[in-house]
Amino acid sequence: MSGDEGSAGLADPSGPGTSESLGMTGSTPAAIVYTSGATGRAKGAVLTHESLAANARTLVEAWRITAADRYLAVLPLFHVHGLANGVCSWLASGCRMRLLERFERDKAEALFEESRPTLFFGVPTVYVHLLEVDDAAARRSGERMRLFVSGSAPLPAPVFEAFRAKFGHAILERYGMTETLMTIGNPYDGERRPGTVGRPLPGVEVRIVGPGGRDVPEGETGELLLRGKAVFAGYWRQPEATAAAFVDGWFRTGDLGERSTDGYVTLRGRASDLVISGGFNVYPREIEDVLLGQPGVREAAVLGVPDPLRGEVPVAGYAGEAAPETLEAACRRLLASLKVPRAFVRVDAIPRNAMGKVDKGRLREKLVPPGPAQLPG
Repeated sequence: MSGDEGSAGLADPSGPGTSESLGMTGSTPAAIVYTSGATGRAKGAVLTHESLAANARTLVEAWRITAADRYLAVLPLFHVHGLANGVCSWLASGCRMRLLERFERDKAEALFEESRPTLFFGVPTVYVHLLEVDDAAARRSGERMRLFVSGSAPLPAPVFEAFRAKFGHAILERYGMTETLMTIGNPYDGERRPGTVGRPLPGVEVRIVGPGGRDVPEGETGELLLRGKAVFAGYWRQPEATAAAFVDGWFRTGDLGERSTDGYVTLRGRASDLVISGGFNVYPREIEDVLLGQPGVREAAVLGVPDPLRGEVPVAGYAGEAAPETLEAACRRLLASLKVPRAFVRVDAIPRNAMGKVDKGRLREKLVPPGPAQLPG
């Protein structure tokens, strides 16, 4: 598929054209996109014409997307990564797009050689698979490519570095949600800092708050609150959920993060995933980053499980060849004792949904078998 010119209707949804005769404005619902459901029941987020248009305008400008780009689209269109970012940026810029039903790792090398893309959006799992591409083919693809973007799940720093060495590109990691579209991103020009999602995009306001809604100092962890033109109108036929999602006009993301002195935001996981062990907060993302930095670990995820003494304790699942005792020793060396997982469970693969997010329900089934013995090992 290809577009010959930008879409004036998308760029200005309230401007002249057929929209007026149809009674549409920027606040008219354009799509209902369901949340991933990775941490609970999926909800339908109502996205307006202005939500989608504002997001497209922001990305086209921030990522310098033009009609000269060749966008290779491999992400599902039932999610905002493929729909609001990919399709809407194509419509707004008039670039050429090749749309595939799915990403297939065994065809990746031939696909990049044939399509010769300059623009690519992927989830971390896709980038892990691209590391399997032949070195010479990776260099050729990297020479033609202008921008690789990652989102929908955290991009491990080791994958970022390995990809830069192989393809010659620093992946641009960004942050967004179904309800907010894109809100924070590493810069097109400037440092793309591994392990962070960058700074707020133009037109987006960000707060990080602690208990009682107070803003926390730089370097401290709290919940991310967001405000901007791309934020959704509410949940479809769920007024109670909509009301609970906002506080004084700010959308509560449910994600934990901290901001550095120079404005870069680092995510620490979902607030619902926080492990409170003996009264202390344990952030799974911190443990996962340590595990992913160890040789012989391809994937890692951490959950909290009930413990009669401490309330909860962390348990780690990982895919790879590393021995559990080796990982335990690394965690004891690099983490406070209360953050060391009680068990390290090797699995064939960390269960994920279609967008690469960890499926916490299926993971729990793998890490915590039913019965009196709560913990393996």
